[in-house]
Amino acid sequence: MNTYTGPPGGAPVAGSVPAVTADGVSKVYGTGDAAVHALRGVGVAFATGAFTAIMGPSGSGKSTLMHCLAGLDTVTSGRIVLGDAEITGMSDRQLTMLRRDRVGFVFQAFNLLPTLTAEQNILLPLELSGHRPDREWFAHVVDVLGLGDRLRHRPNELSGGQQQRVACARAIVARPKVIFADEPTGNLDSRAGAEVLGFLRSSVREMGQTIVMVTHDPVAASYADRVVFLRDGEIVSEIVRPTPESVLDRLKALGA
Repeated sequence: MNTYTGPPGGAPVAGSVPAVTADGVSKVYGTGDAAVHALRGVGVAFATGAFTAIMGPSGSGKSTLMHCLAGLDTVTSGRIVLGDAEITGMSDRQLTMLRRDRVGFVFQAFNLLPTLTAEQNILLPLELSGHRPDREWFAHVVDVLGLGDRLRHRPNELSGGQQQRVACARAIVARPKVIFADEPTGNLDSRAGAEVLGFLRSSVREMGQTIVMVTHDPVAASYADRVVFLRDGEIVSEIVRPTPESVLDRLKALGA
């Protein structure tokens, strides 16, 4: 089993209890000669109240790891613990409830409902779960994201950057245990991408949010507190307080 413990003293932790942990996680697709080992005994913890990026060459297993951490995919062996709940072996219904109540998602595709306004899209998860929104918190999130004058607009009336900021607000307004972001700036230009990444970082530093982000972009990764690198389904190294240059150098060393 590959369990990467990081530099002496362990990985940096913003909170005493990890937000999400992978313990000896393997993921195999197919069987026999056709088997593909996407993850090979991965062991890693993601700190509460921290921003962590996952990187690696194409096919390294970074998206598979995120999907397993978020309960979007099952593991072949090992265990995933989200907060105080072991999600490995949960039923589909239990996983659906866990994702609804404890997890937020920001994807490359904005995934906004075109017939709803920005405000309705932001509040939709709370409405579906039967929870009443905290209007003070909602107003704060909207203010930080600069969406106050866009709440009545539908997605087709918003720029790409504004749509992704709506998706970020939707992810954070329910105060999830952790937000998983999969290439959140992949469809944005550099200016809009910087705005979204700046919000993600500020949500960690000012709101105590926990974010785990998969990205291929060294600049995006430099917004994180820590970058974890995968190769061939194993965690091979990490960088604390990354810069675009240090991330790029590490990717080159990994053959990315």
